Amino acid sequence: MAAQPQPEYLTGDVAAISAFIDRFDVFLLDCDGVIWSGDHVFEGVVETLELLRSRGKRTVFVTNNSTKSRSDYVKKFAAMGIPSDVEDIFGSAYSSAIYISRILKLPPHQNKVFVIGEAGIEGELKSENVPFIGGTDPNFRRDMTPEDWAGIADGSLLDPEVGCVLTGLDFHINYLKLSHAYQYLRRGAKFLATNVDSTFPTHNSFFPGAGSIGMPLVNSTGQKPVSLGKPSQAMMDAIEGKFHLDRERTCMIGDRLDTDIQFGIQGKLGGTLAVLTGVSHREDWEAKNAVAVPKFYVDKLSDLLKAA
Repeated sequence: MAAQPQPEYLTGDVAAISAFIDRFDVFLLDCDGVIWSGDHVFEGVVETLELLRSRGKRTVFVTNNSTKSRSDYVKKFAAMGIPSDVEDIFGSAYSSAIYISRILKLPPHQNKVFVIGEAGIEGELKSENVPFIGGTDPNFRRDMTPEDWAGIADGSLLDPEVGCVLTGLDFHINYLKLSHAYQYLRRGAKFLATNVDSTFPTHNSFFPGAGSIGMPLVNSTGQKPVSLGKPSQAMMDAIEGKFHLDRERTCMIGDRLDTDIQFGIQGKLGGTLAVLTGVSHREDWEAKNAVAVPKFYVDKLSDLLKAA
């Protein structure tokens, strides 16, 4: 197999950075590992976004983190000094809600969603008028009781209106939630995931991601969920439909080869830019079995400021 072309390194090359910015109209930006790590915004990011916007570029934040809704993200961006509104944000929780309400179209008698995840998923499901159970409900944030074992097994504690199980990043995952989800899937519920990221970058380290949360269900049922986050092209199609973008004039900026960069490549975008402030590093795309290779890369997003 022929070696894949290696990306162009832009850091420090003012002319190359300027040409890079000029060739695109829309920049899709991942958040965790690109804009921030946890509650720490990377140095120069605010000014970099201002530069892109001052040059007439559209910036859209595309995140797989489903713990926050779009309105929650607007508040987080504001706290970090980044102006934005809900129309600038396209998250996996929103993508999932759109898919369930407008594409999946569950039958009226089985239109509830059993949620493994946080309030971000719930907020977006509410925005699309999708009924749900589970999630942040305290009744599911506890240990199993003898009554649970019996009632889940015979179905008496299951909601007959549940037609879909949606998994996302859940900071309160437990056996009770997994047991409910498992039984719903056994009974024919659709299996969806906000994303299948194995890890979650935050606080300058890594923690189990949404894909790790849902893995027990994959192992126990033998089913794989339909993923509604990067690199799913269902998400790309939804973004294109919402923003009416020209793919050739659009660039995906991210830190993960298996989600962000693959998302842009499979979506046939005009470019992909990797930053080295998150999950993936040079040796990952230089490897013979690299899952994806970006077209460009920089050490950090703020390196683009050299074109100012």
